[in-house]
Amino acid sequence: MTSILVTGSSRGIGAAAAQALSARGVEVIGHQSRAEPSGGADHTRIAADFSDPLSAQLLWEEAMDRSGGHISAVINNAGLFDANPLDSSDIEWLDSWEETLRINLTAAAQLSRFAVKHWQNREARADGIRGRLVHVASRAAYRGDSPAHWHYAAAKGGMVAMHKTIARSYGAQGIVSFAVTPGFTDTAMAGDYLESRGGAGLLADIPLGRVATPEEIASIIAFCALDAPASMTGAVIDANGASFVR
Repeated sequence: MTSILVTGSSRGIGAAAAQALSARGVEVIGHQSRAEPSGGADHTRIAADFSDPLSAQLLWEEAMDRSGGHISAVINNAGLFDANPLDSSDIEWLDSWEETLRINLTAAAQLSRFAVKHWQNREARADGIRGRLVHVASRAAYRGDSPAHWHYAAAKGGMVAMHKTIARSYGAQGIVSFAVTPGFTDTAMAGDYLESRGGAGLLADIPLGRVATPEEIASIIAFCALDAPASMTGAVIDANGASFVR
């Protein structure tokens, strides 16, 4: 059975992606932060708080155990979207910056590194692919974000740059990488942000007239994790209702 690790799979896009993959017969190895309320806990997901530098390695090792020693794809979806106002104290601003980059970028880099090394030691499938990475970034990687979210935009921009580097570096070894850059998506995280920025008035910036659903983004993730041809490696797929076009 195909085993895929999905980080941040307890809610929102991650939960929808886990459901979409499970519907395709995939063994989903889920993940959630220990910081989440106990009411949302699920023993089938591995708890790992990415603010701890050791947690990504522990997650990878547990996922490898659960998969029987082979993970076919990694979905780097876990993220933190907390405001970091410019007028915070110096230490508060720096702490928020470093926590957001660790959770949104560094942990994804650690898991990607473990995965690449794992796949380098595996035989390629008949289609030549050894493993797939899917990085859930954001349109903020390209158009930036609010004055209180420098750190979030920087982390997602770094994720896209990391993804492109992986694709160029390891494509010849059958290791492929894809990135998805959603705009606003109908999740609790985006809902709080929409409300803080004026609610429905912000939709005027989206030509489609609505935000994306988690299921829409999940369908793109599942395609990249299972079906996308190898020649698509390095692609960045926008899904933002034309609120930002390149």
